[in-house]
Amino acid sequence: AQVTGPTPVAPAAEAMPAANAPPPSFASERARRLDELYSRLKEADGARQARAIEAQIGMIMAQSGSDTADLLMARAQQAMQQRQADLALSLLDSVIDLYPETVEAWSRRATLHFARREIGRAITDIENVLRLEPRHYGAMVGLGMMFQQLGEDKRALVALKKALEINPHIERVPQIIQRLQPKVDGIEL
Repeated sequence: AQVTGPTPVAPAAEAMPAANAPPPSFASERARRLDELYSRLKEADGARQARAIEAQIGMIMAQSGSDTADLLMARAQQAMQQRQADLALSLLDSVIDLYPETVEAWSRRATLHFARREIGRAITDIENVLRLEPRHYGAMVGLGMMFQQLGEDKRALVALKKALEINPHIERVPQIIQRLQPKVDGIEL
């Protein structure tokens, strides 16, 4: 007779870290720093202070926690600057496939899709940006502009107002909201 013990059970998938995820210490420090900066941004004393905080947020968002992802992102940025859209798209696809939590990869790919007039794909990528970082006011502004192009003024207005709540110092957005509000409310000027 053969004696066997209990069958080993694999740990639950939820307990295992996502493939290629940044180390927990990186993610928690990043989240803490972003929380602090977004709070400061909301309370900034004018455009100059807001721009400095926005730059810090941008630098943190650009850091993935992976040297490989950062290298691919840098190469994609270079390809975009050299107007090599297909190469940039391929590189960003690779980052997203390997490191799906990289917010800026989704954001830059949305920008590329938008530039290529692939609005549906751009909106899908922005939705992923906002899933990963709901305070990404730049993505909200982009989403608002795309909705406006599609004639969906109400959805555009919602996205732009939300962006302005997070960053009250975004240039030109108050004027766009002011123009859209009467259209959405049904009042023609």
